[in-house]
Amino acid sequence: MTECYFCIVSTLNKISVTIVAKDAARTIGQCLEALTEFDEVVVVLDRSSTDLTAEIVKGYTNVALFHSDFEGFGKIKQYAVSCAGNDWILSIDADEVVSHSLLNRLRALVLDPTHVYAPLRHNHYKGRHIDACGWNHDYPVRLFNRTATSFTNARIHEAVITTGMPVIKLKEAILHYAYTSESELQQKAERYASLYAEENYRRKHTCFIKTALKTSFTFFKDFFLRKGLLYGWDGFTIAWYNALGVYLKYSKLDATNKDLQISLIISTYNRPDALRLVLESICRQHRLPDQVIIADDGSSGETQKVIETFATKLPDMAHVWHEDKGFRLADIRNKAIKAAKHPFISMVDGDMVLHPDFMLTIYRLAIKNTMLQGKRVLLGQKITGQLLQGARSSVGFFSPDILNRWNTISLPSLSSLISRKYNKIKGVKGCSMHFWKEDAERINGFNEAFVGWGREDSEFVCRLLNAGVTRKNIIVGAVAYHLYHNEASREMLLENDRILEQCISNETRWCDFGLQQPI
Repeated sequence: MTECYFCIVSTLNKISVTIVAKDAARTIGQCLEALTEFDEVVVVLDRSSTDLTAEIVKGYTNVALFHSDFEGFGKIKQYAVSCAGNDWILSIDADEVVSHSLLNRLRALVLDPTHVYAPLRHNHYKGRHIDACGWNHDYPVRLFNRTATSFTNARIHEAVITTGMPVIKLKEAILHYAYTSESELQQKAERYASLYAEENYRRKHTCFIKTALKTSFTFFKDFFLRKGLLYGWDGFTIAWYNALGVYLKYSKLDATNKDLQISLIISTYNRPDALRLVLESICRQHRLPDQVIIADDGSSGETQKVIETFATKLPDMAHVWHEDKGFRLADIRNKAIKAAKHPFISMVDGDMVLHPDFMLTIYRLAIKNTMLQGKRVLLGQKITGQLLQGARSSVGFFSPDILNRWNTISLPSLSSLISRKYNKIKGVKGCSMHFWKEDAERINGFNEAFVGWGREDSEFVCRLLNAGVTRKNIIVGAVAYHLYHNEASREMLLENDRILEQCISNETRWCDFGLQQPI
């Protein structure tokens, strides 16, 4: 009998219990009372907590108290794991109680580090066990070996990573006492919706129809299909707030996505007549950029005069200039990126006249960790002259003297549906390229080793792709008309091709001479 007792004690002593808490005074005492047989319980208290949780925790001698800022449930729970002394972790919430039956099962459990364990969870509302509304058949993974797995970094709906690991379900329960009132259901719905919107900002899109359908179906599913009606008013209330949570998360996501601000960079060199047309086309945009930056590769004073005439017409203009020392497009683009105030950068050349829906399309298509490649409509010498002289005010599908005629079609709503990923550098054109500033900073911007025309844009995209950024080609959107001009000198193309090939073969992600320069 003595030998068996010590076997039981040593089994429980292999496990550290971890708990993350915030304003949990109502439930933390009952939670910790059920854990007195464990040698180590780690409680990580959110620093924004304001109630008596800390005082209650300090009353238990087997509990170690830590404090942390909240950066999402995944990160704070993983921090709690790192504070534990044992490799075996039982992770529970501050409003959960380990039942006697589960405690007995844990005493006898033979732990296998290649497995994870998921006890049944009984969810309660106003003290009543609710076995419906999606609250039933709930087996969250709670027991695992930290040397073999960890939590995801998700801000909400965090989970233990179980890829390739068997999940052993335990029929013994954790008792979950999360909600004692409707107000608590509502508070959680609102908090999770805010976290969802933050986590999925510009990663997911939504619309009124999607929000309405998902909200309605959630209530129907939880109240009728998942048998919430068997619990009467309690079942209706839970189904109602589950649906409210869906509505709030999509409506808040939509509101958050609309906060996107864009800096438009226009590269130019001694083409004031073309730049004037480009700036006029920006003034006609259905959605204006939030900042316009002229990246000037050493133009004369005529370009400055053109910029000054638009200073009061566009909301926020900047003129970034450096001395004319030959073709140094990579250098001036980097200076413009540094001057960009906003998180997303739309970049065009100073001979690209923009369709009125151009910026609207970019705004709709901007997705995190994705760069957008636009197309162009090539204008002939005759129609370009007409535009520059004011003899023609617009270009369309049936206009004469144009190439790439199908590229004149602009359907922003359809473009967001049919634009496709294309993770190669073929067809890269810096004259219409759009990306997140943080992604450009991650690869150190444009490579200033490129001097003279050619390949600096392809090498930039090559490093983005090597760094895990997705390329998406814009279809039937972001229409821009490329004004005719004589070709630039190709004398540096051979050397520039060599730099590009080196980037491809070495899978390079960082250039030495870019936004940051070696000391």
